Amino acid sequence: MSVRPSNRSVTRTATPSSSNPDTIAVFGRKSHERRTGPLVPGIIQSTTYTQDRVGEYVGPTYSRVANPSVDELEAVLGDLEDAPPSVAFATGLAAETALFLALLKAGDHAIVGEALYGGTVRLFRTLLADLGIACTFVDTTNPSAIRAALRPNTKLIFVETPSNPTLLLTDLQAVAAIANEASVVLAVDNTFLTPILQRPLDFGAHVSVYSTTKHIEGHSTALGGVVTTRDQAILDRLRFVRKCTGNIIAPFNAWLTTRGIKTLPLRLREHSRNALTVAQWLEQHPGVERVYYPGLASFEQSELARRQHIGGFHGGVVAFELVGGLDAGRILMNSVHLCRLVEHIGSVETLITHSASMTHADVPPELRRRVGITDGLVRLSVGLESPDDIILDLESAIAAALEHTNATPTPALSGGVA
Repeated sequence: MSVRPSNRSVTRTATPSSSNPDTIAVFGRKSHERRTGPLVPGIIQSTTYTQDRVGEYVGPTYSRVANPSVDELEAVLGDLEDAPPSVAFATGLAAETALFLALLKAGDHAIVGEALYGGTVRLFRTLLADLGIACTFVDTTNPSAIRAALRPNTKLIFVETPSNPTLLLTDLQAVAAIANEASVVLAVDNTFLTPILQRPLDFGAHVSVYSTTKHIEGHSTALGGVVTTRDQAILDRLRFVRKCTGNIIAPFNAWLTTRGIKTLPLRLREHSRNALTVAQWLEQHPGVERVYYPGLASFEQSELARRQHIGGFHGGVVAFELVGGLDAGRILMNSVHLCRLVEHIGSVETLITHSASMTHADVPPELRRRVGITDGLVRLSVGLESPDDIILDLESAIAAALEHTNATPTPALSGGVA
């Protein structure tokens, strides 16, 4: 069964509320509602619920289907995008898998951005292909390429913006117009910016997808994923798929994620400030060949970034390549001390990743090269430490890399559309 975008949406009850995301992140929409009891809601860890009488109970019955701690997380994430409660899953990939199962069936076709998280590429190329679902990988920085890839059986356009790890941007308003004209669902992986810095639904997208494991939870303690939409038919289908497959987020992880959201606006603004400082420093370093960050004035899609990203902030992820390529990048990542070598973004700590061998190892080399993921590309998730300390750590590691590879420093180039 596939679900096409509909005009039906959930009617929201009018209550005293705030529209400021800082306040919503702390309280949800009902920010002025008085209540007694614990300031921090407890974790409902129960797997099942006692019922008074057969057929007369109203409420959750089994935590594979719904749980009060999960409900709270879903409500606040929906509120942040002016949508009904989201649907939460065990991981970001679980959320994507549920979305694809909800919208696609054998014989259907999806248009997929070629610049995506490696796990998403693997999912389309293997499991979904085995189910008879075809996909076309397209350069989504070019809306005309998306239009050209449409088929009569196309049911989904799936993009990631900014993309992982080269931070290429997709013009959501332009792609949404193409999707609506063709009656195709547009889904956007908005993990890098979250609803605080970008709201895809406001640009006409039908679905936003998040790995809450990253910036949303923010402390590297809880796996999770979520799908947000204003379309009731898609919501119903997602909850049915989750009930059938049993991939709901655990109550404790939901509670940890809800707690992380309370500081999400503050963290993302500071991540963005620090990332811009580090990117500007990298751009001027003679040992750095190329820098990718939407906040740089020299970024080729900087005008789109200004239109699409909220408040002039562009997230905490920077990508760059050293003079000396793969060997220099490897020495750099083995020489840092403050930056932690992990497959992750969005934590309070600064994290460094080698995309070609870590997050995108399962992506065919030719596809990696086509989207700018060279073997020497370094992805940096800039944390909340002092940017001066982050720069000192990188400066020492870059010097070690250049010394060991005998690379000749050259003026850095800014990255944009690869």
